[in-house]
Amino acid sequence: MWLKNITLLNFKNYTDANVSFSKTVNAFVGDNGAGKTNLLDAIHYLCLCKGYFNPIDTQQIKTGHDLFLIQGDFDRQEKNEKITCGVKRNQKKQFKRNKKEYDKLANHIGLFPLVMISPYDTNIIMEGSEERRRFMDNVISQTDTHYLDELIMYNRHLLNRNALLKQIAVTRSYDPTLLEIYNEQLVASGVKIYAKRQQFMIEFIPLFDKYYQYLTNDKEQVSLQYQSQLNDAAFEQLLLQSIEKDKVLERTTTGIHKDELIFTISNMPLKKFGSQGQQKSFLIALKLAQYAYLQKYKGFKPLLLLDDIFDKLDDSRMHKLMEMVSHHDFGQIFITDTGKDRVLAVFNKIDVPVTLFDVTNGAINHA
Repeated sequence: MWLKNITLLNFKNYTDANVSFSKTVNAFVGDNGAGKTNLLDAIHYLCLCKGYFNPIDTQQIKTGHDLFLIQGDFDRQEKNEKITCGVKRNQKKQFKRNKKEYDKLANHIGLFPLVMISPYDTNIIMEGSEERRRFMDNVISQTDTHYLDELIMYNRHLLNRNALLKQIAVTRSYDPTLLEIYNEQLVASGVKIYAKRQQFMIEFIPLFDKYYQYLTNDKEQVSLQYQSQLNDAAFEQLLLQSIEKDKVLERTTTGIHKDELIFTISNMPLKKFGSQGQQKSFLIALKLAQYAYLQKYKGFKPLLLLDDIFDKLDDSRMHKLMEMVSHHDFGQIFITDTGKDRVLAVFNKIDVPVTLFDVTNGAINHA
């Protein structure tokens, strides 16, 4: 699978842009703020129905305008696919595949798999457990059409149970039968999600280990672990045991919404003891493992988007990464960087052709 071209209208800092891509490595170079990352974000929209950096669609509309439009032509399994995304203020987002609008956006997820690596990804390490669950859910959702539905269902049941707990705190009384129903609903969805996350991690961890050791020449010992309360007890039992605590705190304190991924280096928390270079290598290994996992389940190569990834990587790791993604099992690649000479030097050294684009104030031209 590869993206042949993209057209942008009033998207972020682009008024009107149209660009065609090569099947292999495409690099966008230009100053900070020129619109390089916005271009990657537009590609992300086409593949996953949303931006990578900001969940609010209307904030992507160029200032002074009422709508944005993104359109792209993909070659997917030797067939042309035209994808169109349109957002207009105060209206529902429109998403079309070959001019036919989707009944629900979830039907698009996974058809055009994509992996993005960005400086923004430090949130996965530095922020709370929600960011790490979101990473895990994003990968699984692109390979399992039912997983996203199950997650939506679980969150709905969780809201209902939490609303009941708040009501109990106010009225000092409740209907045990209603609580039992909410518990059953939560368990039904929760155990399915837990089983899928468990199976995912069994397959994902060896992929991660392989890429991290390749990037660092086996110099560092890191680990990735899946932690869940359901590892130690049945979900039904956990809910029964925590009911008094839940009533006091007015929220559900046990369940798969508390799952966590544990990142360590030399048996110490990566967040506190990993250098910026080590954290960056860890994140890149996570994303390359995501790529390999998606490729295995989709049967073709996802798009790989690398936003400003040369920053904070030493020369050795940078060349290792570029050599790997250019020569091995990777397909179409999009890269952003401020230095044209640096990009050319990297790819000349590993003898890989690269198609260069100059990005200046929302204008894209072949370099």
